[in-house]
Formats: sequence, C-alpha cells, structure tokens
Amino acid sequence: MNPKTILIVKPSSLGDIVHTLPALRFVKQSFPTSNVYWVANTEWSPLLEDNSDLEGVIRFPRRSFRGLRGAIRFWQWCQELGKLRADLVLDFQGLFRSALIARSAGSRVVLGLADAREGARFFYQKVAPVTSSQHAVLRYLALASLAGADVSGEIEFRLPQGRPIPNFELPNQFVVLHPFSRGTGKSLGEAEIYELTAAMAPIPVIIVGKADAPISFARNAASLVNLTDLEQLIWLLRKAAFVISVDSGPMHLAAAVSREILSIHFWSDPRKVGPFRPDAWIWQNHKILRKDELPEKSPTANPSARPRSEQIALFIRERLGEAMGQ
Repeated sequence: MNPKTILIVKPSSLGDIVHTLPALRFVKQSFPTSNVYWVANTEWSPLLEDNSDLEGVIRFPRRSFRGLRGAIRFWQWCQELGKLRADLVLDFQGLFRSALIARSAGSRVVLGLADAREGARFFYQKVAPVTSSQHAVLRYLALASLAGADVSGEIEFRLPQGRPIPNFELPNQFVVLHPFSRGTGKSLGEAEIYELTAAMAPIPVIIVGKADAPISFARNAASLVNLTDLEQLIWLLRKAAFVISVDSGPMHLAAAVSREILSIHFWSDPRKVGPFRPDAWIWQNHKILRKDELPEKSPTANPSARPRSEQIALFIRERLGEAMGQ
C-alpha cells in the first residue's frame, strides 16, 4: 500500500503530540510520496506547522465545540474534513471523538490502538497491539508499524527552533525551572520554588510555566511565568544549560530539545510517563538516577517524599561543572 494522503489524528495534549513525532517521521520515511496531514488542537499547532514531514496541519478548535451549538459546529467541521478523502487515517488519540474525526476523513482504512476507549475501537479496521505499561512513544510506534512503516531507525523529535523572547536578555549559562503541572500532587509548592532557586545561587534560574497565583523566588531567579508562548518556550529550553521540570507536558518538550534535564516524579512511574530519552535524569524518592539506570520494577513511589533543595542544587552544580570541564 502506498497511500496518496495520510491523516494523523492526535489533537492533544502537549506531551502526547511530542511523543507522536517519531511515529510521524517513520511514516514519512516509509511513504515519502504521501501527503501527510495532522489534526491538532489549535493551541498545539505551532509545534507542527514548520515540520517538513507534514503537508499541512488541520487545526481543531476544540473550545468552540462546546454545548449544543458547538456540537453542530463540530459536525460541520467533520463534514469539511471529509473533503480530504484520506487513503489512510491513524488515530493516535484513541477516544470516541478522535475516532469520529478519523472516520469523517473519508478513508476506508482507519487504524487505531488496541486499548482505545469510549468505543473508539469499533471505528477501526485494525488495531496495534499495545499495553498501558508501555511508554507513549513505543505505543505510537506500534501504530505506525501497523500502517506499514519501518520503525527500526533513529528516534527523532522534529520540533521548531522556537522564537526569541523580546526585551529579555539571557544569561550566559542558566537553568530553566518548570515547577507546575495540572496533575494532582505533581507541582512544587511556593516555598519549594523559593528554596530551590535560593539553593542554586548564584546560578541564574528562569522560572517558566502557567500559574494562577504569584510565586516567590530568590534574587538569582527571574520569572517568565505566564509570559511565554509555545514557540518562545521551545527557544528558551533549547538555550538552557539544564532544565528541571516536574512531570508535565513541558517536561516532555524539554526532553526532546534541551541538553540536559532532571524530571521530578512524586507518584507517577517515570519508566512509563517520564522523559523518553535514556540519558535523562529522574528524581524520585530522594534518589537521582539516569532513566536507563532505573530498575525494571520500580519500588512503590512515596508521594509524600519531597525534593530537598540542597540535593538538587548540588547535583545541578556537579553537572554544570562537568559540562564546563571543571
């Protein structure tokens, strides 16, 4: 099969879109003459719009589809999508709405994941054998393989270079701290943010992310909280000497573009939902290990264990010293 048009359905979230990029790369390598399109939520489309593997990004304005009128607009949007007449559709989302979008693209071949929810499996001709214990990147590669792609090559995350932040001068060497997560119990508290930035002085720290309340931080830190868009965040992560992040979408973005990253996990399993790259650093239960050094069966996480600022600051100093040849 050499499809003329392929549609990827993966509207969200930030981390999941990053995790689907290697599958896209293998699909395009395996079908170089195919025109590949991607349905993504409007807010995440900047991640994809400059990707040379894509013919185009189809924006999914999810927020405009709420309520009864929104349902009508969603149906009209699906009708418009049908004009694409895709030869092959890959539903990486695995939910009822994404499966409905996939079927609306006018293809007779719709493939999905074996553990799709909300009845989505009934929309697929075939499903990729995946399990919930697999990392998302591997799950999505299984779907690309089911479509006929060769997934044996190097894993690539093709992301944009990003855009500089106007009127903001970067230090020569700095650490980015992303302390916020939508997941329950995954964020650092205000006191922890202050203590961690203070412990790293005089290393410059730039705090990023989205927050509803003001935060406190030491004098060696600067806050860009609520002040960067997605492209500016990517640019900042690429420039950082080190990134510290809790388990979140921006952590996965950092793992794809930054030089070094420490991912903080309280109760989540870093083998399943942590950074995909094996050389990433993981903090959990007061231990800091490389991702590829984690035991096959991690001990039960202790959600009450909180990072000690001195431990993390010492670790960052040692890593930066090695990078500088000190």
